[in-house]
Amino acid sequence: MSPARKKSTYTPKRRTDRNLVGKAVRRLRQFNGLTQDEVVARAQIQGWSISVDTLKKLERGEREVTDIELKKLAKALRVTVARLFD
Repeated sequence: MSPARKKSTYTPKRRTDRNLVGKAVRRLRQFNGLTQDEVVARAQIQGWSISVDTLKKLERGEREVTDIELKKLAKALRVTVARLFD
C-alpha cells in the first residue's frame, strides 16, 4: 500500500503593486475621518460606479486605476490628483 499523498493546494500570491496611489488613498481617507462607504458614495455622486470591494482592492494596491478614476477619486476625497501621489 502506498503512502497517502498530500493534495497540493496552490494559492496564488495577491499582487499589491497594481497602482501607486492606494496607500495615499487610505491615508487621506482615514485622516479625513471618512469610511470606505462614504468615499464610495461621494465617488458615485461624481458618476463613478464603484463598490466598497473595489475601493478596498484599490487601497491594497490590488486594482489598477485609470486616469479618469483618479480624477473622480480625488474629487471624492476633496484633494488634488497630485496629492494622491504623495
